[in-house]
Amino acid sequence: MSFGQPELFRSAILFAVAFGAGAINSVAGGGTLLTFPTLVLAGISPIVANATNTVALVPGSASSVWGYREDIHDSRGEMALLAVPSLFGGVIGALWVVHTGDKEFAKLIPWLIFGATALFIIQEPITRYVRRSGAEGADQPPSGIGRRLGIAVFQFFVAIYGGFFGAGMGIMMLAALGLMGFARNIHRANGIKNAAAVCINGVAAITFIVEKRVNWPYAGLMAVGAIVGGYGGAGIARKIGQATVRKLIVVIGVGIGIFMLLHRP
Repeated sequence: MSFGQPELFRSAILFAVAFGAGAINSVAGGGTLLTFPTLVLAGISPIVANATNTVALVPGSASSVWGYREDIHDSRGEMALLAVPSLFGGVIGALWVVHTGDKEFAKLIPWLIFGATALFIIQEPITRYVRRSGAEGADQPPSGIGRRLGIAVFQFFVAIYGGFFGAGMGIMMLAALGLMGFARNIHRANGIKNAAAVCINGVAAITFIVEKRVNWPYAGLMAVGAIVGGYGGAGIARKIGQATVRKLIVVIGVGIGIFMLLHRP
C-alpha cells in the first residue's frame, strides 16, 4: 500500500490532504479519517503513521482551546477533572500501540477506521442533544465523589483509546459531557473537550517522540497544511455546506475502511 511516487509528489499529496483535513475540521471534524490512511498509503509503517498524525494534530488542538478561551474561563474544575485521567490514559494508549507492533496494528486499521466513522455519524445527534440540554438550562456541575469518579474513569478509557488511535475520541467526550449534564452550551462543551484532547494528544505525542516513532518532515508538513487549511480552506468547506462535508467524510471513511480491509496483511 504505497503511492510508489517520488518524494516531492508524496509530500505534495500529504500537504494537500492535511490542508483539506484542516478545512474539514473547522466545520465538521473527522479530518483524521483522511490524514492517517494517507500516511499509511504513502508507505509509512502504521505505527509511525499514527504517531506522525498525532504530533501533527497538537498545534491545531492547542489553537482550538485558545479559540474557546472565553467559553471555558470558568470551567477550571471540569477541565482539571478530565485532565488527570487524560494524561495517564493518553500515555498508556500510546505505549500500548507502540508495543503492539506494526503487523498487529495494521490488522486493526480497518476496524479502527470503521469505528471512527461510526462515531462521526452519531456526532450530529449528540451535538444536538448537548445544545438542547444547554438551551434548557440543564447544566449541573458534577458533584459527589461517586459521580466525579465515574466521569474520571470514563475519561481514562477514552484517553487510552485516544493515545492508541484517537479518531473519534472527541465525540465520546462530548457525549459524556452532555449525558453527565455539566455543559451549559455546545461552545463550553467543545472547549472543555478540546482542552482534554490537548492533554491526550500532547502526552501521546511526547511518548511517540521519546519512542522515536515520528516522521518529523511529514509531521511538520502536515501541521502547516492543517493550519493553513483551517484558515484558508474553511471558507470553501462552509460554502459546500456542513451536511455535504459530513456525507463526504462518511463515504470516504467507509471506502478507506473497505480498501484497508481488502489490503491488510
